[in-house]
Amino acid sequence: MKAKNKIITAILLSAGATVGTALINKYIKMSAISRNLLAQPEPRCCRWRLGNIYYTKTGTGKPLLLVHDLTHASSSCEWDSLIPLLKEHYTVYTIDLLGCGRSEKPNLTYTNFLYVQLLNDFVKSEIGRRTNILATGASAPIVTMACGYNPDLFEQMMFINPDSLLSCSHIPGKSARYYKFILDLPIIGTLLYNFASARSIISRTFSESYFYNPYDVNPHYIDKYHESAHLGDSPKSVYASVQCNYTKCNITKTLEKIDNSIYILGGEAEQDIDLIIKEYTKCNPAIESSTIPNTKHLPQIENPEEVSSTVQMFFN
Repeated sequence: MKAKNKIITAILLSAGATVGTALINKYIKMSAISRNLLAQPEPRCCRWRLGNIYYTKTGTGKPLLLVHDLTHASSSCEWDSLIPLLKEHYTVYTIDLLGCGRSEKPNLTYTNFLYVQLLNDFVKSEIGRRTNILATGASAPIVTMACGYNPDLFEQMMFINPDSLLSCSHIPGKSARYYKFILDLPIIGTLLYNFASARSIISRTFSESYFYNPYDVNPHYIDKYHESAHLGDSPKSVYASVQCNYTKCNITKTLEKIDNSIYILGGEAEQDIDLIIKEYTKCNPAIESSTIPNTKHLPQIENPEEVSSTVQMFFN
Protein backbone atom coordinates (compact mmCIF):
# COMPACT_ATOMS: atom_id res chain seq x y z
CA MET A 1 0.00 0.00 0.00
CA LYS A 2 2.84 2.37 0.89
CA ALA A 3 4.56 1.64 -2.42
CA LYS A 4 1.33 2.38 -4.30
CA ASN A 5 0.93 5.72 -2.49
CA LYS A 6 4.50 6.63 -3.35
CA ILE A 7 3.88 5.91 -7.02
CA ILE A 8 0.68 7.98 -7.03
CA THR A 9 2.48 10.84 -5.26
CA ALA A 10 5.33 10.71 -7.78
CA ILE A 11 2.88 10.75 -10.68
CA LEU A 12 0.98 13.71 -9.23
CA LEU A 13 4.19 15.64 -8.57
CA SER A 14 5.43 14.96 -12.10
CA ALA A 15 2.11 16.01 -13.60
CA GLY A 16 2.08 19.16 -11.48
CA ALA A 17 5.64 20.05 -12.47
CA THR A 18 4.81 19.48 -16.14
CA VAL A 19 1.69 21.63 -16.02
CA GLY A 20 3.54 24.31 -14.04
CA THR A 21 6.39 24.40 -16.56
CA ALA A 22 3.93 24.60 -19.46
CA LEU A 23 2.17 27.54 -17.79
CA ILE A 24 5.51 29.31 -17.22
CA ASN A 25 6.38 28.82 -20.91
CA LYS A 26 3.00 30.24 -21.93
CA TYR A 27 3.39 33.26 -19.67
CA ILE A 28 6.89 34.02 -21.00
CA LYS A 29 5.64 33.88 -24.58
CA MET A 30 2.56 36.03 -24.02
CA SER A 31 4.44 38.69 -22.06
CA ALA A 32 7.12 38.91 -24.76
CA ILE A 33 4.71 39.42 -27.68
CA SER A 34 1.99 41.47 -25.96
CA ARG A 35 3.20 44.87 -27.22
CA ASN A 36 3.12 43.98 -30.94
CA LEU A 37 6.29 45.98 -31.61
CA LEU A 38 7.07 44.39 -34.99
CA ALA A 39 3.84 45.50 -36.64
CA GLN A 40 4.31 47.45 -39.89
CA PRO A 41 1.85 49.94 -41.46
CA GLU A 42 1.81 48.12 -44.83
CA PRO A 43 2.74 44.47 -44.27
CA ARG A 44 2.85 42.05 -47.19
CA CYS A 45 2.63 38.28 -47.25
CA CYS A 46 4.16 35.78 -49.67
CA ARG A 47 2.56 32.33 -49.56
CA TRP A 48 5.45 29.89 -49.71
CA ARG A 49 5.18 26.10 -49.66
CA LEU A 50 6.50 25.76 -46.08
CA GLY A 51 4.75 28.80 -44.59
CA ASN A 52 3.74 32.40 -45.11
CA ILE A 53 6.62 34.86 -45.47
CA TYR A 54 6.28 38.38 -44.12
CA TYR A 55 7.95 41.16 -46.10
CA THR A 56 7.81 44.87 -46.83
CA LYS A 57 8.26 46.91 -50.01
CA THR A 58 8.89 50.65 -50.18
CA GLY A 59 10.56 53.28 -52.36
CA THR A 60 11.25 53.61 -56.08
CA GLY A 61 14.15 52.60 -58.28
CA LYS A 62 16.14 49.42 -58.84
CA PRO A 63 15.21 46.59 -56.47
CA LEU A 64 17.32 46.06 -53.36
CA LEU A 65 16.59 43.09 -51.09
CA LEU A 66 17.67 43.34 -47.44
CA VAL A 67 18.19 40.01 -45.64
CA HIS A 68 18.57 40.10 -41.86
CA ASP A 69 21.05 38.01 -39.86
CA LEU A 70 20.03 34.40 -39.24
CA THR A 71 19.43 34.14 -35.50
CA HIS A 72 16.34 33.17 -33.51
CA ALA A 73 15.78 36.81 -32.46
CA SER A 74 16.55 38.53 -35.76
CA SER A 75 14.00 40.04 -38.11
CA SER A 76 13.75 42.76 -40.72
CA CYS A 77 13.60 45.31 -37.88
CA GLU A 78 17.42 45.42 -38.06
CA TRP A 79 16.94 47.54 -41.21
CA ASP A 80 14.49 50.06 -39.71
CA SER A 81 17.07 52.87 -39.47
CA LEU A 82 18.48 52.21 -42.94
CA ILE A 83 15.29 51.99 -45.01
CA PRO A 84 14.42 55.73 -44.86
CA LEU A 85 17.88 56.52 -46.24
CA LEU A 86 17.60 54.05 -49.14
CA LYS A 87 13.99 54.26 -50.29
CA GLU A 88 14.59 57.45 -52.30
CA HIS A 89 17.09 55.56 -54.46
CA TYR A 90 15.82 51.96 -54.57
CA THR A 91 12.71 49.85 -54.33
CA VAL A 92 13.62 48.37 -50.96
CA TYR A 93 12.39 44.91 -50.00
CA THR A 94 12.87 43.46 -46.53
CA ILE A 95 12.08 39.85 -45.72
CA ASP A 96 11.55 37.95 -42.49
CA LEU A 97 13.10 34.57 -43.22
CA LEU A 98 11.06 31.46 -42.45
CA GLY A 99 11.27 30.82 -38.70
CA CYS A 100 12.13 34.47 -37.95
CA GLY A 101 10.26 37.64 -37.09
CA ARG A 102 6.63 37.70 -38.23
CA SER A 103 6.97 34.93 -40.81
CA GLU A 104 5.58 31.50 -40.00
CA LYS A 105 7.66 29.31 -37.72
CA PRO A 106 6.86 25.67 -38.48
CA ASN A 107 8.36 22.92 -36.35
CA LEU A 108 11.04 21.55 -38.68
CA THR A 109 14.79 21.41 -39.18
CA TYR A 110 15.97 24.53 -41.00
CA THR A 111 18.83 24.06 -43.44
CA ASN A 112 20.97 26.22 -45.70
CA PHE A 113 19.31 24.75 -48.80
CA LEU A 114 15.83 25.52 -47.43
CA TYR A 115 16.76 29.21 -47.21
CA VAL A 116 18.45 29.12 -50.62
CA GLN A 117 15.17 27.89 -52.13
CA LEU A 118 13.22 30.52 -50.19
CA LEU A 119 15.35 33.43 -51.44
CA ASN A 120 15.31 32.24 -55.05
CA ASP A 121 11.54 31.68 -54.99
CA PHE A 122 10.98 35.07 -53.34
CA VAL A 123 13.01 36.96 -55.94
CA LYS A 124 11.14 35.17 -58.75
CA SER A 125 7.63 35.62 -57.38
CA GLU A 126 7.71 38.94 -55.50
CA ILE A 127 10.48 41.00 -57.14
CA GLY A 128 10.28 39.53 -60.61
CA ARG A 129 13.67 40.67 -61.91
CA ARG A 130 17.36 40.72 -61.05
CA THR A 131 18.00 42.36 -57.73
CA ASN A 132 20.84 43.76 -55.69
CA ILE A 133 21.02 42.18 -52.27
CA LEU A 134 22.37 43.14 -48.85
CA ALA A 135 22.75 40.48 -46.15
CA THR A 136 24.06 40.35 -42.58
CA GLY A 137 26.14 37.75 -40.75
CA ALA A 138 24.96 34.15 -41.11
CA SER A 139 22.68 35.07 -44.01
CA ALA A 140 25.65 35.96 -46.24
CA PRO A 141 26.52 32.28 -46.93
CA ILE A 142 22.86 31.63 -47.79
CA VAL A 143 22.87 34.48 -50.31
CA THR A 144 26.16 33.17 -51.72
CA MET A 145 24.66 29.72 -52.30
CA ALA A 146 21.45 31.20 -53.70
CA CYS A 147 23.50 33.14 -56.24
CA GLY A 148 25.52 30.02 -57.00
CA TYR A 149 22.34 28.08 -57.80
CA ASN A 150 20.72 30.84 -59.84
CA PRO A 151 23.11 33.72 -60.67
CA ASP A 152 20.61 35.29 -63.09
CA LEU A 153 18.42 36.35 -60.15
CA PHE A 154 21.08 38.50 -58.51
CA GLU A 155 23.12 41.46 -59.65
CA GLN A 156 25.46 42.86 -56.99
CA MET A 157 25.81 41.58 -53.43
CA MET A 158 26.94 43.26 -50.23
CA PHE A 159 27.65 41.35 -47.01
CA ILE A 160 27.74 43.03 -43.61
CA ASN A 161 30.07 41.15 -41.23
CA PRO A 162 29.62 37.75 -42.90
CA ASP A 163 30.37 34.48 -41.13
CA SER A 164 33.91 33.21 -41.58
CA LEU A 165 34.48 30.51 -44.19
CA LEU A 166 35.64 28.17 -41.41
CA SER A 167 32.42 28.75 -39.48
CA CYS A 168 30.39 28.07 -42.63
CA SER A 169 31.93 24.59 -42.93
CA HIS A 170 30.79 23.33 -39.52
CA ILE A 171 28.48 20.33 -39.58
CA PRO A 172 26.17 18.84 -36.93
CA GLY A 173 28.10 16.50 -34.62
CA LYS A 174 26.89 13.95 -32.09
CA SER A 175 26.58 16.45 -29.25
CA ALA A 176 24.77 18.91 -31.53
CA ARG A 177 22.24 16.28 -32.57
CA TYR A 178 21.69 15.33 -28.93
CA TYR A 179 21.23 18.99 -27.96
CA LYS A 180 18.72 19.46 -30.79
CA PHE A 181 16.81 16.39 -29.62
CA ILE A 182 16.47 17.93 -26.15
CA LEU A 183 15.43 21.33 -27.56
CA ASP A 184 12.77 19.63 -29.69
CA LEU A 185 11.08 18.20 -26.58
CA PRO A 186 7.71 19.96 -26.12
CA ILE A 187 8.00 21.34 -22.56
CA ILE A 188 11.55 21.03 -21.24
CA GLY A 189 12.96 22.01 -24.66
CA THR A 190 10.76 25.10 -24.74
CA LEU A 191 11.86 26.03 -21.21
CA LEU A 192 15.53 25.76 -22.20
CA TYR A 193 14.82 27.91 -25.24
CA ASN A 194 13.10 30.51 -23.07
CA PHE A 195 16.22 30.71 -20.90
CA ALA A 196 18.39 31.18 -24.02
CA SER A 197 16.10 33.87 -25.47
CA ALA A 198 15.47 35.82 -22.26
CA ARG A 199 15.51 39.59 -22.57
CA SER A 200 18.61 39.77 -20.36
CA ILE A 201 20.49 37.45 -22.73
CA ILE A 202 19.48 39.51 -25.77
CA SER A 203 20.49 42.69 -23.95
CA ARG A 204 23.91 41.23 -23.19
CA THR A 205 24.33 40.18 -26.83
CA PHE A 206 23.66 43.75 -27.96
CA SER A 207 26.08 45.21 -25.42
CA GLU A 208 28.90 42.70 -25.96
CA SER A 209 28.57 41.57 -29.58
CA TYR A 210 26.32 43.82 -31.64
CA PHE A 211 27.31 47.35 -30.57
CA TYR A 212 30.70 49.05 -30.32
CA ASN A 213 29.44 51.31 -27.53
CA PRO A 214 27.11 49.43 -25.16
CA TYR A 215 25.73 52.73 -23.87
CA ASP A 216 24.29 53.44 -27.33
CA VAL A 217 22.01 50.39 -27.23
CA ASN A 218 18.38 51.48 -27.48
CA PRO A 219 16.13 49.34 -25.22
CA HIS A 220 13.45 49.51 -27.92
CA TYR A 221 15.61 47.34 -30.18
CA ILE A 222 16.09 44.81 -27.39
CA ASP A 223 12.32 44.67 -26.93
CA LYS A 224 11.83 44.10 -30.66
CA TYR A 225 14.37 41.28 -30.76
CA HIS A 226 12.82 39.76 -27.64
CA GLU A 227 9.38 39.83 -29.26
CA SER A 228 10.76 38.34 -32.48
CA ALA A 229 12.29 35.47 -30.49
CA HIS A 230 8.88 34.46 -29.11
CA LEU A 231 6.44 35.04 -31.98
CA GLY A 232 4.96 32.12 -33.91
CA ASP A 233 4.18 28.45 -33.39
CA SER A 234 7.69 27.09 -32.94
CA PRO A 235 10.30 29.86 -32.51
CA LYS A 236 12.73 27.42 -30.91
CA SER A 237 13.05 25.38 -34.13
CA VAL A 238 15.25 27.89 -35.96
CA TYR A 239 17.30 28.38 -32.78
CA ALA A 240 17.94 24.62 -32.55
CA SER A 241 18.85 24.42 -36.24
CA VAL A 242 21.26 27.38 -36.11
CA GLN A 243 22.91 26.37 -32.83
CA CYS A 244 23.41 22.79 -34.03
CA ASN A 245 24.90 23.85 -37.42
CA TYR A 246 22.09 22.60 -39.67
CA THR A 247 22.06 25.97 -41.45
CA LYS A 248 25.79 25.86 -42.24
CA CYS A 249 27.22 25.07 -45.66
CA ASN A 250 30.72 25.15 -47.11
CA ILE A 251 30.59 28.03 -49.60
CA THR A 252 34.25 28.09 -50.68
CA LYS A 253 33.78 26.47 -54.11
CA THR A 254 30.71 28.55 -54.87
CA LEU A 255 32.44 31.77 -53.83
CA GLU A 256 35.36 31.00 -56.14
CA LYS A 257 33.06 30.63 -59.16
CA ILE A 258 30.71 33.58 -58.63
CA ASP A 259 31.06 36.34 -61.23
CA ASN A 260 28.69 38.75 -59.49
CA SER A 261 30.22 41.80 -57.81
CA ILE A 262 30.61 41.30 -54.05
CA TYR A 263 31.37 43.90 -51.39
CA ILE A 264 32.08 43.16 -47.73
CA LEU A 265 31.25 45.89 -45.24
CA GLY A 266 32.61 45.28 -41.75
CA GLY A 267 32.25 46.89 -38.39
CA GLU A 268 35.79 47.94 -37.47
CA ALA A 269 35.41 46.45 -33.97
CA GLU A 270 33.81 43.19 -35.17
CA GLN A 271 35.81 40.21 -33.95
CA ASP A 272 38.22 38.84 -36.60
CA ILE A 273 36.70 40.98 -39.37
CA ASP A 274 40.09 41.65 -41.00
CA LEU A 275 40.85 37.90 -41.10
CA ILE A 276 37.39 37.16 -42.48
CA ILE A 277 37.82 39.71 -45.25
CA LYS A 278 41.20 38.17 -46.10
CA GLU A 279 39.58 34.72 -46.25
CA TYR A 280 36.94 35.92 -48.70
CA THR A 281 39.31 37.92 -50.90
CA LYS A 282 41.77 35.02 -51.03
CA CYS A 283 38.93 32.85 -52.27
CA ASN A 284 37.66 35.48 -54.73
CA PRO A 285 40.16 38.33 -55.37
CA ALA A 286 37.48 40.46 -57.06
CA ILE A 287 35.73 41.06 -53.73
CA GLU A 288 35.91 44.66 -52.47
CA SER A 289 35.71 45.66 -48.83
CA SER A 290 35.79 48.42 -46.25
CA THR A 291 35.09 48.88 -42.54
CA ILE A 292 33.15 51.48 -40.57
CA PRO A 293 34.88 52.92 -37.49
CA ASN A 294 33.26 52.68 -34.07
CA THR A 295 30.80 49.97 -35.10
CA LYS A 296 30.55 46.27 -34.48
CA HIS A 297 28.16 43.59 -35.79
CA LEU A 298 25.19 45.80 -36.75
CA PRO A 299 26.55 49.03 -38.30
CA GLN A 300 23.18 49.49 -40.04
CA ILE A 301 21.79 50.30 -36.57
CA GLU A 302 24.87 52.00 -35.07
CA ASN A 303 25.72 54.17 -38.07
CA PRO A 304 23.02 53.88 -40.77
CA GLU A 305 24.19 57.03 -42.57
CA GLU A 306 27.63 55.56 -43.28
CA VAL A 307 26.13 52.23 -44.32
CA SER A 308 23.70 54.01 -46.66
CA SER A 309 26.55 55.99 -48.20
CA THR A 310 28.56 52.81 -48.83
CA VAL A 311 25.52 50.99 -50.24
CA GLN A 312 24.82 53.80 -52.72
CA MET A 313 28.47 54.02 -53.71
CA PHE A 314 28.70 50.28 -54.41
CA PHE A 315 25.32 49.58 -56.00
CA ASN A 316 25.45 52.67 -58.21
